[in-house]
Amino acid sequence: MLNSSIKNVLIADDSATDRTHLSLLLEDLGLHVTAVNSGNEAITMAESILPDAILLDVIMEDGDGYHACRAIKRNDITTHIPVIIVSSKSNPVDKMWAEKLGASAYVIKPFDNDDLLKAFQSI
Repeated sequence: MLNSSIKNVLIADDSATDRTHLSLLLEDLGLHVTAVNSGNEAITMAESILPDAILLDVIMEDGDGYHACRAIKRNDITTHIPVIIVSSKSNPVDKMWAEKLGASAYVIKPFDNDDLLKAFQSI
């Protein structure tokens, strides 16, 4: 079961397939999803809609997930929002870097739906 305080989620991923998969999974859980395709859009949208959680891919053309995570966590308006990195980068250094930038969880693509749900439960 997800944390009941999470109702609105922002997804940033430049893959339409991954955005759709993540959106459908979360919408099936009754969550409202806003999806964008870049880190820079995620930074702007996070401040605009103040979601309850943010999912960020790392490798994106217009502002990568690390840049977005850093900006979101340094902004007084969005610093409280938990960030989950969802990336194909599987090196332990990538996970360590994400945590250093303020990410609450790290899920490696391809992921099992349970992996993502566990990440949500941890925030």
